[in-house]
Amino acid sequence: MKQEAKINYMALCDAEIKKLKNEEQIPSLVLHSCCAPCSSYCIEYLSRYFRITVFYYNPNIYPDSEYYHRAKEQQEFIRDFPTANPVDFIEGTYDKDRFYHEARGLNDEPERGRRCEKCFRLRLGATADMARERGADYFATTLTISPMKDAALLNRIGREEGERAGVRWLPSDFKKRNGYLRSTEISREYGMYRQDYCGCVFSYNERHGKKTQALNDLTQEDR
Repeated sequence: MKQEAKINYMALCDAEIKKLKNEEQIPSLVLHSCCAPCSSYCIEYLSRYFRITVFYYNPNIYPDSEYYHRAKEQQEFIRDFPTANPVDFIEGTYDKDRFYHEARGLNDEPERGRRCEKCFRLRLGATADMARERGADYFATTLTISPMKDAALLNRIGREEGERAGVRWLPSDFKKRNGYLRSTEISREYGMYRQDYCGCVFSYNERHGKKTQALNDLTQEDR
Protein backbone atom coordinates (compact mmCIF):
# COMPACT_ATOMS: atom_id res chain seq x y z
CA MET A 1 0.00 0.00 0.00
CA LYS A 2 1.32 3.42 -0.95
CA GLN A 3 2.09 5.53 2.12
CA GLU A 4 0.09 8.74 2.37
CA ALA A 5 2.22 11.84 1.85
CA LYS A 6 2.86 13.89 4.97
CA ILE A 7 1.34 17.34 5.06
CA ASN A 8 3.66 20.29 5.61
CA TYR A 9 1.55 22.27 8.07
CA MET A 10 4.09 25.06 8.37
CA ALA A 11 3.94 25.58 4.61
CA LEU A 12 0.16 25.88 4.94
CA CYS A 13 0.63 28.43 7.71
CA ASP A 14 3.04 30.44 5.58
CA ALA A 15 0.65 30.35 2.62
CA GLU A 16 -2.18 31.74 4.76
CA ILE A 17 0.07 34.48 6.12
CA LYS A 18 1.27 35.38 2.60
CA LYS A 19 -2.35 35.80 1.53
CA LEU A 20 -3.00 38.12 4.45
CA LYS A 21 0.12 40.17 3.67
CA ASN A 22 -0.98 40.57 0.08
CA GLU A 23 -4.34 41.82 1.33
CA GLU A 24 -2.55 44.13 3.81
CA GLN A 25 -4.54 42.74 6.72
CA ILE A 26 -3.53 42.36 10.39
CA PRO A 27 -6.13 39.89 11.63
CA SER A 28 -6.77 38.79 15.19
CA LEU A 29 -5.74 35.39 16.50
CA VAL A 30 -6.43 33.53 19.75
CA LEU A 31 -3.34 31.46 20.53
CA HIS A 32 -3.73 28.61 22.98
CA SER A 33 -0.57 28.31 25.08
CA CYS A 34 0.54 25.59 27.47
CA CYS A 35 3.46 27.59 28.90
CA ALA A 36 5.70 30.58 28.25
CA PRO A 37 8.68 28.66 26.81
CA CYS A 38 6.51 26.96 24.19
CA SER A 39 4.81 30.26 23.37
CA SER A 40 8.04 32.19 22.94
CA TYR A 41 8.92 31.46 19.32
CA CYS A 42 5.25 31.23 18.35
CA ILE A 43 4.63 34.75 19.62
CA GLU A 44 7.83 36.04 18.05
CA TYR A 45 6.81 34.68 14.66
CA LEU A 46 3.04 35.25 14.67
CA SER A 47 3.02 38.72 16.22
CA ARG A 48 4.53 40.08 12.99
CA TYR A 49 1.29 39.23 11.21
CA PHE A 50 -1.49 39.00 13.83
CA ARG A 51 -2.92 40.79 16.83
CA ILE A 52 -2.62 37.95 19.34
CA THR A 53 -4.59 37.06 22.43
CA VAL A 54 -2.78 34.32 24.34
CA PHE A 55 -5.33 31.98 25.91
CA TYR A 56 -3.87 30.05 28.82
CA TYR A 57 -6.33 27.17 29.20
CA ASN A 58 -4.73 24.08 30.73
CA PRO A 59 -6.96 22.19 33.20
CA ASN A 60 -4.71 19.16 32.75
CA ILE A 61 -1.74 20.64 34.63
CA TYR A 62 -0.71 18.99 37.91
CA PRO A 63 -0.12 19.98 40.66
CA ASP A 64 -1.78 23.32 41.37
CA SER A 65 1.56 25.00 42.07
CA GLU A 66 2.77 24.02 38.59
CA TYR A 67 -0.34 25.46 36.98
CA TYR A 68 -0.01 28.84 38.71
CA HIS A 69 3.75 28.99 38.11
CA ARG A 70 3.22 28.54 34.37
CA ALA A 71 0.37 31.06 34.29
CA LYS A 72 2.45 33.71 36.06
CA GLU A 73 5.46 33.15 33.83
CA GLN A 74 3.29 33.36 30.73
CA GLN A 75 2.00 36.78 31.78
CA GLU A 76 5.50 38.01 32.62
CA PHE A 77 6.87 36.89 29.27
CA ILE A 78 4.11 38.69 27.36
CA ARG A 79 4.79 41.82 29.41
CA ASP A 80 8.55 41.77 28.79
CA PHE A 81 8.86 40.46 25.22
CA PRO A 82 8.84 43.10 22.46
CA THR A 83 6.41 42.37 19.60
CA ALA A 84 5.49 44.03 16.32
CA ASN A 85 1.76 43.96 17.17
CA PRO A 86 0.01 43.94 20.56
CA VAL A 87 -0.31 40.69 22.53
CA ASP A 88 -3.02 40.29 25.18
CA PHE A 89 -3.56 37.57 27.78
CA ILE A 90 -6.62 35.67 28.98
CA GLU A 91 -6.52 32.94 31.61
CA GLY A 92 -9.14 30.24 31.24
CA THR A 93 -10.83 28.38 34.08
CA TYR A 94 -8.69 25.86 35.90
CA ASP A 95 -11.42 23.22 35.81
CA LYS A 96 -9.40 20.17 36.76
CA ASP A 97 -12.45 17.93 37.18
CA ARG A 98 -13.27 18.38 33.52
CA PHE A 99 -9.87 17.05 32.51
CA TYR A 100 -10.14 14.11 34.91
CA HIS A 101 -13.56 13.34 33.51
CA GLU A 102 -12.16 13.26 29.98
CA ALA A 103 -9.20 11.11 31.08
CA ARG A 104 -11.21 8.59 33.09
CA GLY A 105 -10.47 5.02 32.07
CA LEU A 106 -7.35 6.05 30.15
CA ASN A 107 -4.84 5.89 33.01
CA ASP A 108 -2.56 3.41 31.30
CA GLU A 109 -2.54 5.06 27.90
CA PRO A 110 0.98 6.03 26.76
CA GLU A 111 2.01 9.55 25.84
CA ARG A 112 0.61 10.41 22.37
CA GLY A 113 -2.23 7.94 23.00
CA ARG A 114 -5.99 8.35 23.38
CA ARG A 115 -5.74 10.30 26.63
CA CYS A 116 -3.62 12.97 24.93
CA GLU A 117 -6.12 13.16 22.10
CA LYS A 118 -8.92 13.79 24.60
CA CYS A 119 -6.82 16.46 26.30
CA PHE A 120 -6.01 18.19 23.01
CA ARG A 121 -9.66 18.30 22.02
CA LEU A 122 -10.66 19.70 25.40
CA ARG A 123 -8.18 22.56 25.17
CA LEU A 124 -8.50 23.33 21.47
CA GLY A 125 -12.28 23.18 21.69
CA ALA A 126 -12.22 25.79 24.46
CA THR A 127 -9.83 27.92 22.39
CA ALA A 128 -12.13 27.76 19.37
CA ASP A 129 -15.03 28.84 21.59
CA MET A 130 -12.98 31.72 23.00
CA ALA A 131 -12.03 32.83 19.50
CA ARG A 132 -15.69 32.80 18.46
CA GLU A 133 -16.69 34.71 21.60
CA ARG A 134 -14.09 37.40 20.91
CA GLY A 135 -14.85 37.59 17.20
CA ALA A 136 -11.29 36.57 16.34
CA ASP A 137 -10.32 35.78 12.78
CA TYR A 138 -8.20 32.72 13.63
CA PHE A 139 -7.14 30.43 16.43
CA ALA A 140 -4.02 28.26 16.85
CA THR A 141 -1.96 26.44 19.47
CA THR A 142 1.64 26.46 20.65
CA LEU A 143 1.50 22.69 21.23
CA THR A 144 2.89 21.91 17.76
CA ILE A 145 6.26 23.33 18.78
CA SER A 146 6.95 20.28 20.94
CA PRO A 147 8.90 17.41 19.34
CA MET A 148 6.83 15.11 21.58
CA LYS A 149 3.46 16.19 20.13
CA ASP A 150 1.76 14.81 17.02
CA ALA A 151 1.34 17.82 14.76
CA ALA A 152 -0.95 15.95 12.35
CA LEU A 153 -3.31 15.02 15.19
CA LEU A 154 -3.30 18.55 16.61
CA ASN A 155 -4.05 20.04 13.19
CA ARG A 156 -6.89 17.59 12.58
CA ILE A 157 -8.48 18.36 15.94
CA GLY A 158 -7.97 22.10 15.46
CA ARG A 159 -9.59 22.00 12.04
CA GLU A 160 -12.56 19.99 13.37
CA GLU A 161 -13.07 22.27 16.36
CA GLY A 162 -12.80 25.31 14.12
CA GLU A 163 -15.51 23.95 11.84
CA ARG A 164 -17.71 23.27 14.88
CA ALA A 165 -17.23 26.76 16.32
CA GLY A 166 -17.21 28.60 13.01
CA VAL A 167 -13.68 30.02 13.42
CA ARG A 168 -10.73 29.59 11.06
CA TRP A 169 -7.96 27.29 12.26
CA LEU A 170 -4.41 28.40 11.51
CA PRO A 171 -2.42 25.24 10.69
CA SER A 172 1.07 24.99 12.12
CA ASP A 173 4.04 22.85 12.98
CA PHE A 174 6.09 25.39 14.91
CA LYS A 175 8.94 22.98 15.63
CA LYS A 176 9.89 23.19 11.95
CA ARG A 177 12.57 25.57 10.66
CA ASN A 178 14.36 25.40 14.02
CA GLY A 179 11.31 26.77 15.83
CA TYR A 180 11.87 24.51 18.83
CA LEU A 181 15.56 25.47 18.95
CA ARG A 182 14.62 29.15 18.84
CA SER A 183 12.19 28.63 21.73
CA THR A 184 15.02 27.22 23.87
CA GLU A 185 17.20 30.22 22.98
CA ILE A 186 14.50 32.71 24.01
CA SER A 187 13.84 30.74 27.18
CA ARG A 188 17.50 30.99 28.19
CA GLU A 189 17.61 34.68 27.29
CA TYR A 190 14.62 35.42 29.54
CA GLY A 191 15.62 33.00 32.30
CA MET A 192 12.44 30.98 31.97
CA TYR A 193 11.64 27.81 33.85
CA ARG A 194 11.43 24.83 31.49
CA GLN A 195 9.40 22.01 33.02
CA ASP A 196 10.56 18.41 32.55
CA TYR A 197 7.12 16.90 31.92
CA CYS A 198 4.12 17.71 29.74
CA GLY A 199 1.84 18.84 32.54
CA CYS A 200 -0.68 16.23 33.67
CA VAL A 201 -0.41 13.86 36.64
CA PHE A 202 0.24 10.95 34.27
CA SER A 203 3.22 12.58 32.57
CA TYR A 204 4.44 13.78 35.98
CA ASN A 205 4.40 10.25 37.38
CA GLU A 206 6.02 8.82 34.27
CA ARG A 207 8.78 11.41 34.32
CA HIS A 208 9.50 10.93 38.01
CA GLY A 209 9.33 7.14 37.96
CA LYS A 210 6.11 6.86 39.92
CA LYS A 211 3.38 4.33 39.35
CA THR A 212 0.39 6.02 37.73
CA GLN A 213 -2.42 6.06 40.25
CA ALA A 214 -6.07 5.52 39.37
CA LEU A 215 -8.13 8.68 39.04
CA ASN A 216 -10.38 7.50 41.84
CA ASP A 217 -7.37 7.51 44.15
CA LEU A 218 -6.53 11.16 43.52
CA THR A 219 -7.23 13.21 46.62
CA GLN A 220 -9.72 16.04 46.52
CA GLU A 221 -6.83 18.45 47.10
CA ASP A 222 -5.01 17.09 44.03
CA ARG A 223 -8.16 17.38 41.94
